[in-house]
Amino acid sequence: MSASGRRIRRWIPDQHGAWAMLAVPYAAGVLLGDPAWVQLPLFVAWLLAYLATYHAQQWLRLRRLSRNPRAAARHVRPAVVLGAALAAVGLPLAALHPWLLLAVAAMSPFLAVNAWHARVNRERTLLNGIAAVVPACGMLLVALRAGGGTLAEGLGPALACLLYFAGTVPYVKTMIRERNSAAYRRGSVAYHACALVAATLLDPWLAVPFAVYLARAAVLTGRGLKVPVVGAVEVGCSVLLLVFLVAVF
Repeated sequence: MSASGRRIRRWIPDQHGAWAMLAVPYAAGVLLGDPAWVQLPLFVAWLLAYLATYHAQQWLRLRRLSRNPRAAARHVRPAVVLGAALAAVGLPLAALHPWLLLAVAAMSPFLAVNAWHARVNRERTLLNGIAAVVPACGMLLVALRAGGGTLAEGLGPALACLLYFAGTVPYVKTMIRERNSAAYRRGSVAYHACALVAATLLDPWLAVPFAVYLARAAVLTGRGLKVPVVGAVEVGCSVLLLVFLVAVF
């Protein structure tokens, strides 16, 4: 790999599951409303916020844990550069649309939870995972509002996103880090059963994708699937969610 390729890999997080969580709620918000040009720079700002936050949190984590100062220091430049790019894109957006500051304020407590978990090296906890899911799903409301939609119109789709992506936190653990934990398996299946009921109450058609999610949580766990396969299944599940959100709402 070339030097430029290695540099890009250092700047782009390897948290592959995060990309679907960043993109699907946002895309749903755009498609459920009237697409507007402002949603393009808003999406750029959203991605920059994720990238800058990731590197800042890694710096927080590694500066306490690593005996090699360079391990933490290599995240400083990406955090600063990406943070500056975020300011360049985000500040004009906030000036034109001051309501975006309310969205930032609403997300801040969850980002604070993520930062604390990074600082104490507990990023893999369930609480931290759920805290990351909430603002990601909340971006559906932001994207919809940017296209002229209302909170009432976006509440159901946002809750459906939350039900699905919150379930990915325990499910992915049962497939990788907690693959040998019977308690995690039972908890994941129980959550998905409850999510199926809740999603059906939002709209009966949502029973279709959420039944699929329950089936994959019950059937695929313990089969020793490789990480790329697990990721591919989740991409398919995310696309399925997007299709149903646009069709149902």
